[in-house]
Amino acid sequence: MTDPATDSKRWDERFQDPEYVFGKAPNAFLAGKAHLLRPGARALVLADGEGRNGVWLAERGLDVLSVDVSSAAQDKARALAAERGVHVRFEQADLAAWDMGRARFDLVVAIFIQFALPPLRDQLLTRMQAALAPGGLLLLEGYRPEQLGYRTGGPPVPEYMYTAELLRRVFAELTILELVERDVELHEGHGHRGMSALIDLVARKP
Repeated sequence: MTDPATDSKRWDERFQDPEYVFGKAPNAFLAGKAHLLRPGARALVLADGEGRNGVWLAERGLDVLSVDVSSAAQDKARALAAERGVHVRFEQADLAAWDMGRARFDLVVAIFIQFALPPLRDQLLTRMQAALAPGGLLLLEGYRPEQLGYRTGGPPVPEYMYTAELLRRVFAELTILELVERDVELHEGHGHRGMSALIDLVARKP
């Protein structure tokens, strides 16, 4: 991973855009799992950027902690929360060093957080698992290596991508409820637009 200060500056520059880079609507995969959510659940949303997912969860009554490295993104996320009239807790942090805790959350959401090379990538995935309380739910969506051919979003680095084999290995201690590979057309602001090679994971901690 890049130096945290450099990474923060890079993301701040991207999120200076007056428009919401990834839109204000929640990620479609996350929204499709609304039936799995319960009001009052403690939710961690990793690399939540401009807040589209964290704010949506708060609208459904969850107790949300939204974490991102970019202060510019979090300023926009706070504005979105105010616009929607919901309370979200925010913490600015570099995920490479941030302590997610143990058994702290009922829900961990990781949508397109692919910015780390192995082995840091695997460490982050393992720490997500540890942060879940017993019975807690992990919702993860990311790009597969085939995304490199589409060039419609995500980093142009194959080592950042997810495969089903990788997710099964790293999350071996979780009960996998859903693991789906699919190619779909994304319309998430101007940051994710066009045909995309996705992988979705829904898993529960015993």
